[in-house]
Amino acid sequence: MVAEYAAAGRVTTGSVEYAFTDARTLSLTLPATRAAFAAGVISVGHVREIVRASTIVSDAIDAGTVSPETMRLYEAAVLVFAERETAARTKAHARQVAATLAGVTLVARQRKAVEERCVQVRSVGDGLSLLTAVLPEWVAEAILDRLTQMAREIARTRDEREPHLPSLDDAGEHTRHLHDFSPEDPEYGAYVDDGHVTSGVIFGESGTFTTDPLTGLSDPMTDPTSPDIEHLTGDTRTIDQIRADVLTDLLLAATPSPENGSGLENISARIQVTVAATTLTGDDDNPAELDGHGPLAPEIARCLAGYNTGWTRLFLDPTGLIIETDTYTPTAPMRRFLRARDQHCRFPGCRTPTHRCDIDHTHDHARGGKTRTDNLSHLCRRHHTLKHPDIHDRHRWTAHQQPDGTITWTSPLGRTYTDPPPRRVMFV
Repeated sequence: MVAEYAAAGRVTTGSVEYAFTDARTLSLTLPATRAAFAAGVISVGHVREIVRASTIVSDAIDAGTVSPETMRLYEAAVLVFAERETAARTKAHARQVAATLAGVTLVARQRKAVEERCVQVRSVGDGLSLLTAVLPEWVAEAILDRLTQMAREIARTRDEREPHLPSLDDAGEHTRHLHDFSPEDPEYGAYVDDGHVTSGVIFGESGTFTTDPLTGLSDPMTDPTSPDIEHLTGDTRTIDQIRADVLTDLLLAATPSPENGSGLENISARIQVTVAATTLTGDDDNPAELDGHGPLAPEIARCLAGYNTGWTRLFLDPTGLIIETDTYTPTAPMRRFLRARDQHCRFPGCRTPTHRCDIDHTHDHARGGKTRTDNLSHLCRRHHTLKHPDIHDRHRWTAHQQPDGTITWTSPLGRTYTDPPPRRVMFV
């Protein structure tokens, strides 16, 4: 049957299998999700993420570690979230809910899934190929973050770098040795005057030298307008192109090539992990959380903790909102608090992680806004500029933050959108 539908629809068998699996799950396991989709409350993207994450709960039910009623709790908790958030945010939330309800079953799934890591190549035409790496999620996120940091550093400093030219030994017929000439050589006078080397000579290694093409020596290369001179253009690559080039350099040459600058090996990837103290010390084996993405196996969290030189303890109120850290100085603890609270850009639906965002005063500081945690939030550059004072009133968005961190955005059309902070505690 699957093959018949795949042939008739001219789609892959795998896609049809996914479609049938989703349909079966919606019909037999997630009736409320099916009803919400039929009513237009959630999109097909929401349905896909809810169904995918539900397999974690299904496996726990089949293993007998949780009761069948757990699936109803999962569906209710995820639907409430999906009805006001994007599919991308719903994915992370659904996996977190499923992990909380299923317990150690998710840890076992992640440990088994690590064995499926692989690298594949598929041609996409026009001389390009798609290189796919299936990796643990925390590794993939760290790789992307490090590539992005490198690309931004290259883009920031590309105007300060000299063009990368081949060494003088690769210059072919323009490279000469002083011992190649005798005083009787007609070209000797172009390089040596009264026993001294003439200005306009560029020296290389092992006594090699060549003429400077811009000094006016009698040489075919002396004219700056000569077609023999290559005028190198500046680096005009996009961030995506630079990321791809850096990835190639790192994999093929271990370090970035001279075209991409130097010193980039000092850039470290950044991810944010939240883990309970009891899990960190090994008293239990509950999942940690890769902030903004979902559960993380406890042994990975412990391993990452061993490489880190400092930790921040967080205090939560009964609703699950982080309210303070155990250390306090005027600025750094506030930034740590905001990173832990926001996890990503606070414009509705945006998933840009906090380390790529600006910390913005919701109520403009120049207009009396306080530098307090209930007046600060992370915004990516694109959404930060939406509310910038330089934008004309008829195009500018406005934002208002509640004491609990919820931000209400008002569009130029007068429509309002709310973005509550992600919660750290769930009641099921």
